[in-house]
Amino acid sequence: MSSTGSFATYPSLRDRVVIVTGGASGIGAAIVEAFTSNGARVAFLDVQIEMAQELVARLEETGAPAPLFLHCDLTDIAALQDALRTIIEQFGTVDVLVNNAGDDTRHSIAEVTPESWDRGMAVNLKHQFFMAQGVIPAMRKAGRGSIINMSSIGWVIPSTRVPVYVTAKAAIMGMTRTLAHELGPSNIRVNCVMPGSILTERQRRLWLTPEYEAEVLAAQALKRFILPEEVARLVLFLAADDSSAITNQSYVIDGGWV
Repeated sequence: MSSTGSFATYPSLRDRVVIVTGGASGIGAAIVEAFTSNGARVAFLDVQIEMAQELVARLEETGAPAPLFLHCDLTDIAALQDALRTIIEQFGTVDVLVNNAGDDTRHSIAEVTPESWDRGMAVNLKHQFFMAQGVIPAMRKAGRGSIINMSSIGWVIPSTRVPVYVTAKAAIMGMTRTLAHELGPSNIRVNCVMPGSILTERQRRLWLTPEYEAEVLAAQALKRFILPEEVARLVLFLAADDSSAITNQSYVIDGGWV
């Protein structure tokens, strides 16, 4: 299923410098494409080299400014900080950060070990804080900025079979709110997006059984799956000057599940 219709473009995003984590596939790739089509200068980080290169090549064919891809394991904070320095050296500033990367691999309570707990927090929560920390100086210098943290409705439903993931996604809400208040005086806005069940390629491949599809559609008010590009359009709005008075907020996009 695909969306049809004409959608908003945001002149304020033209030439803005945007960083997207986990931008090679799924929701992240849709976000990279959406910003690129709005004329932004985009850099994205990911560990999926082949998928990232395919995305860059596809976007180059559209004639839009090609995004910059940096291979980076976001659980390696030193590597993350090096990647940020590279981006800021190349582009001169950062206007928008989209903390998108995460991993919702299923796991039971009994399977969780101290080591797997730390890995889950590293891939779903820790890097969001250090990415934000790393862009704040450039945003303060520019006198503006928009940080968008990707959470999930998983902690609200609440989801089962993903206890570490759900814990991290709930924590992102608290982090968003405290950063918004601390950074507001610098005209840096911090908001959160909470997707529901989004029809990504990964979901199709790993989780989309007839039973799960029936569960999702029974729970949602809208009886269809939500697409990655629909999440991307919400992110665009929160990055653009159209939302200049909006901070400290969390936006659910789930077809009416919660």
